Amino acid sequence: MGGASFVAGDWGTSNLRLFLCDAVGTPLDQKSGPGAADVAGPDRAARFAETFDSLTAPWKAANGELPVVLCGMVGSSIGWVQAPYVPCPTLPERIIDACCALRNGAIHIVPGLSCHNRFDAPDFMRGEETQILGALTRIPELRQGTRLLCLPGTHTKWILLNDGVLRDFFTAPSGELYALLAKHSVLVRTPEREDGTDLAAFRTAVARFNHFPNAQLLHRLFECRSRQLSGELAAQSSAAYLSGLIVASDVHGALTTLASAATERSVCLIGTPRLMQLYSLALESHGRATSQLDGAQASLAGLARVQHRLSQHEVAHGS
Repeated sequence: MGGASFVAGDWGTSNLRLFLCDAVGTPLDQKSGPGAADVAGPDRAARFAETFDSLTAPWKAANGELPVVLCGMVGSSIGWVQAPYVPCPTLPERIIDACCALRNGAIHIVPGLSCHNRFDAPDFMRGEETQILGALTRIPELRQGTRLLCLPGTHTKWILLNDGVLRDFFTAPSGELYALLAKHSVLVRTPEREDGTDLAAFRTAVARFNHFPNAQLLHRLFECRSRQLSGELAAQSSAAYLSGLIVASDVHGALTTLASAATERSVCLIGTPRLMQLYSLALESHGRATSQLDGAQASLAGLARVQHRLSQHEVAHGS
Protein backbone atom coordinates (compact mmCIF):
# COMPACT_ATOMS: atom_id res chain seq x y z
CA MET A 1 0.00 0.00 0.00
CA GLY A 2 1.48 3.32 -1.09
CA GLY A 3 1.00 6.86 0.09
CA ALA A 4 -1.97 9.11 -0.58
CA SER A 5 -2.42 9.84 -4.28
CA PHE A 6 -5.94 11.20 -4.81
CA VAL A 7 -9.35 11.76 -3.20
CA ALA A 8 -12.41 9.91 -4.51
CA GLY A 9 -15.98 10.74 -3.58
CA ASP A 10 -19.50 9.45 -4.20
CA TRP A 11 -21.73 12.43 -3.40
CA GLY A 12 -25.29 11.18 -3.62
CA THR A 13 -28.62 12.76 -2.78
CA SER A 14 -28.60 11.62 0.85
CA ASN A 15 -24.99 10.84 1.69
CA LEU A 16 -21.39 11.79 0.89
CA ARG A 17 -18.62 9.20 1.05
CA LEU A 18 -15.06 10.45 0.61
CA PHE A 19 -11.98 8.24 0.34
CA LEU A 20 -8.30 9.09 0.59
CA CYS A 21 -6.73 6.64 -1.89
CA ASP A 22 -3.31 5.45 -2.92
CA ALA A 23 -2.26 5.30 -6.57
CA VAL A 24 -4.16 2.06 -7.30
CA GLY A 25 -7.34 3.18 -5.57
CA THR A 26 -6.96 1.41 -2.23
CA PRO A 27 -8.66 3.52 0.45
CA LEU A 28 -6.35 4.74 3.20
CA ASP A 29 -8.97 6.74 5.09
CA GLN A 30 -12.58 7.74 4.61
CA LYS A 31 -15.09 10.32 5.77
CA SER A 32 -18.85 10.76 5.55
CA GLY A 33 -20.86 13.94 5.11
CA PRO A 34 -24.23 15.40 4.13
CA GLY A 35 -25.86 14.51 0.84
CA ALA A 36 -26.32 16.88 -2.07
CA ALA A 37 -29.95 17.56 -1.11
CA ASP A 38 -28.81 18.81 2.30
CA VAL A 39 -26.12 21.06 0.87
CA ALA A 40 -28.12 22.45 -2.06
CA GLY A 41 -29.72 25.86 -1.77
CA PRO A 42 -28.89 29.50 -2.41
CA ASP A 43 -25.22 29.96 -3.29
CA ARG A 44 -24.89 26.19 -3.47
CA ALA A 45 -21.45 26.28 -5.17
CA ALA A 46 -20.00 27.97 -2.09
CA ARG A 47 -21.84 25.55 0.23
CA PHE A 48 -20.49 22.51 -1.62
CA ALA A 49 -16.98 23.93 -1.60
CA GLU A 50 -17.17 24.70 2.12
CA THR A 51 -18.47 21.22 2.95
CA PHE A 52 -15.80 19.49 0.88
CA ASP A 53 -12.95 21.65 2.17
CA SER A 54 -14.01 21.17 5.79
CA LEU A 55 -14.06 17.37 5.51
CA THR A 56 -10.81 17.07 3.59
CA ALA A 57 -8.80 19.69 5.49
CA PRO A 58 -6.89 17.07 7.59
CA TRP A 59 -5.96 15.15 4.44
CA LYS A 60 -4.73 18.33 2.76
CA ALA A 61 -2.69 19.29 5.81
CA ALA A 62 -0.98 15.89 5.86
CA ASN A 63 -0.57 15.30 2.11
CA GLY A 64 -0.77 18.65 0.37
CA GLU A 65 -3.05 19.34 -2.61
CA LEU A 66 -4.31 16.08 -4.14
CA PRO A 67 -6.38 15.54 -7.28
CA VAL A 68 -10.06 14.87 -6.62
CA VAL A 69 -12.65 12.91 -8.61
CA LEU A 70 -16.32 12.97 -7.59
CA CYS A 71 -19.44 11.28 -8.93
CA GLY A 72 -23.16 11.31 -8.17
CA MET A 73 -25.60 14.13 -7.55
CA VAL A 74 -22.72 16.53 -6.95
CA GLY A 75 -22.84 16.94 -10.73
CA SER A 76 -26.60 17.43 -10.96
CA SER A 77 -28.81 20.52 -11.12
CA ILE A 78 -28.72 20.61 -7.29
CA GLY A 79 -24.99 19.90 -7.14
CA TRP A 80 -21.71 21.78 -7.05
CA VAL A 81 -21.78 22.16 -10.83
CA GLN A 82 -24.07 20.66 -13.45
CA ALA A 83 -22.11 18.07 -15.41
CA PRO A 84 -23.45 16.93 -18.79
CA TYR A 85 -25.09 13.64 -19.69
CA VAL A 86 -23.23 11.44 -22.17
CA PRO A 87 -25.78 9.93 -24.60
CA CYS A 88 -26.04 6.17 -25.13
CA PRO A 89 -25.03 3.99 -26.80
CA THR A 90 -21.53 4.64 -25.55
CA LEU A 91 -18.48 3.03 -24.04
CA PRO A 92 -18.60 3.71 -20.28
CA GLU A 93 -15.05 5.11 -20.52
CA ARG A 94 -16.43 8.07 -22.48
CA ILE A 95 -17.57 9.60 -19.20
CA ILE A 96 -13.92 10.27 -18.40
CA ASP A 97 -13.49 12.59 -21.37
CA ALA A 98 -16.68 14.47 -20.42
CA CYS A 99 -15.74 15.19 -16.80
CA CYS A 100 -16.30 18.75 -15.55
CA ALA A 101 -13.21 20.41 -14.10
CA LEU A 102 -13.22 22.75 -11.10
CA ARG A 103 -10.43 24.72 -9.47
CA ASN A 104 -8.24 24.70 -12.58
CA GLY A 105 -8.52 20.95 -12.94
CA ALA A 106 -7.80 20.03 -9.32
CA ILE A 107 -11.33 18.56 -9.03
CA HIS A 108 -13.13 16.53 -11.70
CA ILE A 109 -16.83 15.66 -11.56
CA VAL A 110 -18.04 12.63 -13.51
CA PRO A 111 -20.99 13.21 -15.88
CA GLY A 112 -24.12 11.07 -16.04
CA LEU A 113 -25.55 9.00 -18.90
CA SER A 114 -28.74 9.51 -20.90
CA CYS A 115 -30.72 7.44 -23.38
CA HIS A 116 -34.08 7.17 -25.08
CA ASN A 117 -35.27 3.93 -23.56
CA ARG A 118 -37.33 1.07 -24.95
CA PHE A 119 -40.54 2.66 -23.76
CA ASP A 120 -39.94 5.68 -26.03
CA ALA A 121 -39.08 7.89 -23.05
CA PRO A 122 -35.99 9.84 -22.01
CA ASP A 123 -34.01 8.25 -19.20
CA PHE A 124 -31.03 9.34 -17.11
CA MET A 125 -28.56 8.07 -14.55
CA ARG A 126 -26.04 9.88 -12.38
CA GLY A 127 -23.66 7.96 -10.16
CA GLU A 128 -24.55 4.53 -11.51
CA GLU A 129 -22.37 5.13 -14.60
CA THR A 130 -19.31 5.16 -12.34
CA GLN A 131 -20.40 1.89 -10.71
CA ILE A 132 -20.79 0.33 -14.16
CA LEU A 133 -17.29 1.48 -15.12
CA GLY A 134 -16.02 0.01 -11.87
CA ALA A 135 -17.81 -3.28 -12.53
CA LEU A 136 -16.21 -3.53 -15.97
CA THR A 137 -12.85 -2.90 -14.32
CA ARG A 138 -13.38 -5.49 -11.60
CA ILE A 139 -15.13 -8.08 -13.81
CA PRO A 140 -13.54 -7.87 -17.30
CA GLU A 141 -15.74 -10.67 -18.71
CA LEU A 142 -18.69 -8.28 -18.58
CA ARG A 143 -17.19 -6.74 -21.73
CA GLN A 144 -17.89 -9.96 -23.66
CA GLY A 145 -21.26 -10.71 -25.24
CA THR A 146 -24.57 -9.08 -24.43
CA ARG A 147 -24.98 -8.71 -20.67
CA LEU A 148 -27.80 -7.63 -18.41
CA LEU A 149 -26.91 -5.54 -15.35
CA CYS A 150 -29.20 -4.52 -12.51
CA LEU A 151 -28.41 -1.80 -9.96
CA PRO A 152 -31.17 -2.09 -7.35
CA GLY A 153 -31.91 0.96 -5.22
CA THR A 154 -34.24 3.89 -4.79
CA HIS A 155 -34.29 4.18 -8.58
CA THR A 156 -33.30 0.74 -9.83
CA LYS A 157 -31.40 0.71 -13.14
CA TRP A 158 -31.54 -2.09 -15.72
CA ILE A 159 -28.69 -1.88 -18.25
CA LEU A 160 -27.90 -3.73 -21.46
CA LEU A 161 -24.20 -4.05 -22.36
CA ASN A 162 -23.09 -5.30 -25.75
CA ASP A 163 -19.36 -6.12 -25.96
CA GLY A 164 -18.66 -3.43 -23.39
CA VAL A 165 -20.87 -0.80 -25.02
CA LEU A 166 -23.72 0.49 -22.90
CA ARG A 167 -26.59 0.22 -25.39
CA ASP A 168 -29.53 1.49 -23.34
CA PHE A 169 -31.16 1.31 -19.93
CA PHE A 170 -34.32 2.10 -18.04
CA THR A 171 -35.23 3.09 -14.51
CA ALA A 172 -37.70 1.52 -12.10
CA PRO A 173 -38.39 3.62 -8.95
CA SER A 174 -38.89 0.41 -6.98
CA GLY A 175 -37.20 1.58 -3.80
CA GLU A 176 -39.03 4.89 -3.82
CA LEU A 177 -42.39 3.18 -4.38
CA TYR A 178 -41.71 0.79 -1.51
CA ALA A 179 -40.76 3.62 0.85
CA LEU A 180 -43.84 5.66 -0.01
CA LEU A 181 -46.29 2.78 0.39
CA ALA A 182 -44.60 1.37 3.50
CA LYS A 183 -44.62 4.73 5.29
CA HIS A 184 -47.66 6.56 3.95
CA SER A 185 -50.35 4.01 3.10
CA VAL A 186 -52.71 1.63 4.91
CA LEU A 187 -51.11 -1.36 3.18
CA VAL A 188 -48.39 -1.69 5.83
CA ARG A 189 -49.29 -0.78 9.39
CA THR A 190 -46.17 -2.00 11.19
CA PRO A 191 -42.50 -1.11 10.56
CA GLU A 192 -40.09 -3.46 8.86
CA ARG A 193 -38.39 -5.98 11.11
CA GLU A 194 -35.28 -4.59 12.78
CA ASP A 195 -33.32 -7.79 12.06
CA GLY A 196 -33.90 -7.49 8.33
CA THR A 197 -36.50 -8.48 5.78
CA ASP A 198 -38.82 -11.39 6.54
CA LEU A 199 -37.49 -13.58 3.74
CA ALA A 200 -40.29 -16.14 4.06
CA ALA A 201 -42.92 -13.44 3.44
CA PHE A 202 -40.80 -11.95 0.66
CA ARG A 203 -40.47 -15.33 -1.09
CA THR A 204 -44.20 -15.95 -0.74
CA ALA A 205 -45.00 -12.62 -2.39
CA VAL A 206 -42.59 -13.36 -5.25
CA ALA A 207 -44.13 -16.80 -5.81
CA ARG A 208 -47.67 -15.42 -5.76
CA PHE A 209 -46.79 -12.65 -8.18
CA ASN A 210 -45.16 -15.15 -10.53
CA HIS A 211 -48.30 -17.32 -10.44
CA PHE A 212 -50.10 -14.50 -12.27
CA PRO A 213 -47.16 -12.85 -14.06
CA ASN A 214 -49.27 -10.84 -16.48
CA ALA A 215 -51.29 -9.13 -13.74
CA GLN A 216 -50.48 -5.47 -13.23
CA LEU A 217 -48.71 -4.58 -9.99
CA LEU A 218 -51.49 -2.07 -9.28
CA HIS A 219 -53.94 -4.97 -9.14
CA ARG A 220 -51.85 -6.87 -6.58
CA LEU A 221 -50.77 -4.26 -4.05
CA PHE A 222 -53.92 -4.33 -1.93
CA GLU A 223 -53.09 -7.94 -1.03
CA CYS A 224 -50.68 -6.52 1.55
CA ARG A 225 -53.77 -5.28 3.40
CA SER A 226 -56.38 -7.88 2.44
CA ARG A 227 -54.24 -10.86 3.43
CA GLN A 228 -53.79 -9.27 6.85
CA LEU A 229 -57.55 -8.89 7.21
CA SER A 230 -58.11 -12.53 6.23
CA GLY A 231 -55.49 -13.72 8.70
CA GLU A 232 -53.16 -15.09 5.98
CA LEU A 233 -50.44 -12.49 6.55
CA ALA A 234 -49.04 -11.31 9.87
CA ALA A 235 -48.91 -7.55 10.26
CA GLN A 236 -45.19 -7.65 11.00
CA SER A 237 -44.61 -9.44 7.68
CA SER A 238 -46.58 -7.01 5.52
CA ALA A 239 -43.58 -4.80 4.68
CA ALA A 240 -41.63 -7.79 3.37
CA TYR A 241 -44.67 -8.95 1.40
CA LEU A 242 -44.96 -5.50 -0.16
CA SER A 243 -41.27 -5.60 -1.02
CA GLY A 244 -41.70 -9.02 -2.62
CA LEU A 245 -44.51 -7.84 -4.88
CA ILE A 246 -42.61 -4.75 -6.01
CA VAL A 247 -39.32 -6.56 -6.65
CA ALA A 248 -41.08 -9.45 -8.42
CA SER A 249 -42.88 -6.99 -10.68
CA ASP A 250 -39.65 -5.12 -11.42
CA VAL A 251 -37.74 -8.30 -12.24
CA HIS A 252 -40.52 -9.78 -14.38
CA GLY A 253 -40.88 -6.55 -16.36
CA ALA A 254 -37.15 -6.19 -16.90
CA LEU A 255 -36.67 -9.77 -18.04
CA THR A 256 -39.63 -9.51 -20.38
CA THR A 257 -38.21 -6.32 -21.89
CA LEU A 258 -34.48 -7.04 -22.04
CA ALA A 259 -33.71 -10.72 -21.51
CA SER A 260 -34.29 -11.74 -25.13
CA ALA A 261 -31.43 -9.43 -26.13
CA ALA A 262 -28.96 -10.84 -23.58
CA THR A 263 -26.75 -13.72 -24.68
CA GLU A 264 -25.77 -14.49 -21.08
CA ARG A 265 -28.45 -15.78 -18.71
CA SER A 266 -26.62 -14.60 -15.61
CA VAL A 267 -27.52 -11.11 -14.36
CA CYS A 268 -24.86 -8.94 -12.72
CA LEU A 269 -26.17 -7.19 -9.60
CA ILE A 270 -24.44 -4.08 -8.25
CA GLY A 271 -25.67 -2.60 -4.98
CA THR A 272 -25.98 -3.15 -1.25
CA PRO A 273 -25.82 -6.75 0.02
CA ARG A 274 -29.38 -6.61 1.31
CA LEU A 275 -30.95 -5.40 -1.93
CA MET A 276 -28.82 -7.75 -4.02
CA GLN A 277 -30.08 -10.65 -1.92
CA LEU A 278 -33.71 -9.72 -2.60
CA TYR A 279 -33.21 -9.23 -6.33
CA SER A 280 -31.18 -12.43 -6.52
CA LEU A 281 -34.07 -14.39 -4.97
CA ALA A 282 -36.53 -12.89 -7.46
CA LEU A 283 -34.20 -13.58 -10.39
CA GLU A 284 -33.62 -17.15 -9.23
CA SER A 285 -37.39 -17.71 -9.35
CA HIS A 286 -37.04 -17.17 -13.13
CA GLY A 287 -34.10 -19.56 -13.38
CA ARG A 288 -31.56 -16.74 -13.57
CA ALA A 289 -28.17 -16.98 -11.90
CA THR A 290 -26.55 -13.81 -10.57
CA SER A 291 -23.12 -12.41 -9.93
CA GLN A 292 -22.85 -9.70 -7.30
CA LEU A 293 -20.60 -6.71 -6.72
CA ASP A 294 -20.88 -4.36 -3.77
CA GLY A 295 -22.00 -0.94 -4.99
CA ALA A 296 -19.53 1.02 -2.87
CA GLN A 297 -16.65 -1.10 -4.15
CA ALA A 298 -17.86 -0.67 -7.74
CA SER A 299 -18.08 3.10 -7.30
CA LEU A 300 -14.59 3.32 -5.84
CA ALA A 301 -13.16 1.14 -8.63
CA GLY A 302 -14.84 3.37 -11.20
CA LEU A 303 -13.52 6.55 -9.61
CA ALA A 304 -10.03 5.06 -9.50
CA ARG A 305 -10.31 4.22 -13.20
CA VAL A 306 -11.34 7.79 -13.96
CA GLN A 307 -8.44 9.24 -11.97
CA HIS A 308 -5.94 6.87 -13.60
CA ARG A 309 -7.06 7.91 -17.09
CA LEU A 310 -7.03 11.62 -16.16
CA SER A 311 -3.50 11.34 -14.76
CA GLN A 312 -2.36 9.58 -17.95
CA HIS A 313 -3.86 12.40 -20.00
CA GLU A 314 -2.00 15.00 -17.92
CA VAL A 315 1.31 13.17 -18.38
CA ALA A 316 0.74 12.83 -22.12
CA HIS A 317 0.13 16.57 -22.40
CA GLY A 318 3.01 17.49 -20.12
CA SER A 319 0.87 19.16 -17.46
